[in-house]
Amino acid sequence: MRWWKAVGLAGLAGVVATGAVVVRAERRRRAYTPDEVREQLHMRFAQATAALEAADTDAEPPKAHAGIAGCFRRSRCGRSQRRR
Repeated sequence: MRWWKAVGLAGLAGVVATGAVVVRAERRRRAYTPDEVREQLHMRFAQATAALEAADTDAEPPKAHAGIAGCFRRSRCGRSQRRR
């Protein structure tokens, strides 16, 4: 048997093994009923909310900016003022 045939067969075996792992994971994911998924999401949301409330609430929320256009506008104004 030529060496490239052995390499090709090894590659094919790797692809098949990866496909089997993906199919198994997909079956596990689909095994949940919609109610179970909803329940898990509600639990995660409750945990995240509790963690947020437990964190320091005295800190200021981040300031919102005018989007990417506002960033460019500010940077252009800053450059034009420096040139004067």
